[in-house]
Amino acid sequence: MHSSFGSDPKVYSNAAVAYGEVRDGCLVRVHSRCLYSEVFDSRECDCGWQLKRSRELLTVQGGVLIYLDQEGRGAGLWAKANAYLLNNEEGLDTYEAYDRLGLSHDSREYADAVQILDELGLTSVRLLTNNPAKIEALEKAGITVAHVPLQAQPTPTTVAYLQAKKRNGHLLLPTSSLTSPSSCRTIVAIGDFSLTAVRGQSGDTA
Repeated sequence: MHSSFGSDPKVYSNAAVAYGEVRDGCLVRVHSRCLYSEVFDSRECDCGWQLKRSRELLTVQGGVLIYLDQEGRGAGLWAKANAYLLNNEEGLDTYEAYDRLGLSHDSREYADAVQILDELGLTSVRLLTNNPAKIEALEKAGITVAHVPLQAQPTPTTVAYLQAKKRNGHLLLPTSSLTSPSSCRTIVAIGDFSLTAVRGQSGDTA
């Protein structure tokens, strides 16, 4: 277990878990935290699936899982909840919602991931990702990267999300046009505030 702490380690921390023997060319997943999908089982994005699938592959092949405390593409949970609200009420995708909120589409940084890989002595990796920004960040740091796609099968509740990611540069295969099912709304409470923030299939915990 490796960890890297930000300016306030009480509220911010990044961590990595090594699976088996770690060597150059091993499998690596750099994953950003997603509370909605990883804890509440939201079906609106593919983050939870990506984490689960990465762990399955790493368990078999060995490598490193780096878990970054960068909720909402670095904007934080409150911003993410507001983006979900705009998605529910106005049909905006997450990129459009972030524009409306005056936020960067993606403010994540990968310096801590690079630091952890350096500490492990890795100079080349097979990176599980669809995000070219992660590839670029590691390559700029002198790490040789072989891209390994990590794309979930689109579902009626994720197809619009995946299409938005593809339009904004993610390395995804074309997603078919699917009709979203009837949805239910779940109240998400953050601090003293409540938002109708996450939409899921009937019966899902969002």
